[in-house]
Amino acid sequence: MRAVHFGAGNIGRGFIGETLADNGFGIDFVDVNETIIDELNKRGEYDIELAAPGKKQIHVTNVDGINNAKNPEKVVEAIKNTDIVTTAIGPKILALIAPLIAEGLTARLAAGNHQPLDVIACENMIGGSEHLKEEVYKHLADDVKPEVDQYIGFPNAAVDRIVPIQHNEDPLFVSVEDFKEWVIDESQMKNTDIHLKGVHYAPDLEPYIERKLFSVNTGHATVAYTGKSLGYSTIGDAIKDEAVLKQVKRVLSETRSLILNKWGKEFDEAELEAYHEKIVNRFQNPYISDDIARVGRTPIRKLGYDERFIRPIRELKERNLGYQALMETVGKIYHFDEPNDSESVKLQEMLKSEPLKQVIVETTGLKDESLIKEIESSYEAAEK
Repeated sequence: MRAVHFGAGNIGRGFIGETLADNGFGIDFVDVNETIIDELNKRGEYDIELAAPGKKQIHVTNVDGINNAKNPEKVVEAIKNTDIVTTAIGPKILALIAPLIAEGLTARLAAGNHQPLDVIACENMIGGSEHLKEEVYKHLADDVKPEVDQYIGFPNAAVDRIVPIQHNEDPLFVSVEDFKEWVIDESQMKNTDIHLKGVHYAPDLEPYIERKLFSVNTGHATVAYTGKSLGYSTIGDAIKDEAVLKQVKRVLSETRSLILNKWGKEFDEAELEAYHEKIVNRFQNPYISDDIARVGRTPIRKLGYDERFIRPIRELKERNLGYQALMETVGKIYHFDEPNDSESVKLQEMLKSEPLKQVIVETTGLKDESLIKEIESSYEAAEK
């Protein structure tokens, strides 16, 4: 069995690649990073270390690399014959790889390969595979689309594993936390013969995606922005501060009330409380302390209408449920000043040159005047 995986970075190698390899797949990693691609081709193997007591090592073999900038035709050839396509490349990059995937699928069907194939975007976003499908279809000829509809699936996925920023001598070595969760929407699959061990298949993915987004992503960002406001530079140091720990627990209590209100049939309260306790323990893991600058980067994206803070705030308000801790954290995001992050720089420039209300509307997409005023108040309170 072969897999084509877009994104040979730490998450690609340390999470998706590890899971695929554990299921007996040989992997064609696709990336533009020449160093990593060259090393994959030279060695055909790499090592993963679990960031936990004992530091267990996992050896991954039967891998190679394809530089999609230099050898796009090799990617097309790989897609023609592959058994699964996955990505871990970042939401913004999906549109950039879509033309190549479209070319590969077109070549696959033209060659008479009608083996069902699933293309799975393993990204930190809601509806990642559906978004990738929309981008791919922009580059398909009209006469090819019916065949793609018939044989190619784009099942959405929810993924969760913390892979901290790291600087290793070996460019292929990667350290990851021992916790991992990968959930696939089985209702959107075309190749139902492939069921990966270590992956959970759900008839409806949305509850799992929201649980993860409103718990791990919202929680991690809360630690970063609260920690930054108190002068910390790492997640590990920040979460040792009682004020930061209290804030993240308050935020998780609010998102938990939303998840239970929306998805009470999927998760019970005790189960969610245990899940959130596990998340806090993960943030406290001394083996995976991350830089606040990295976790807090792209603040404009994180302030988005359907993102990890504004969406739960909107939905909690609709249900007459509390969101005070979430709102306090949003105020701190606008003060996140990180010179090496382009979005942070842009946000600070906007705040200097535009009225605060206009910046809030631009970044959040909100039209609810009362919420906009609450964010203004939260921003001003975070200044003190």
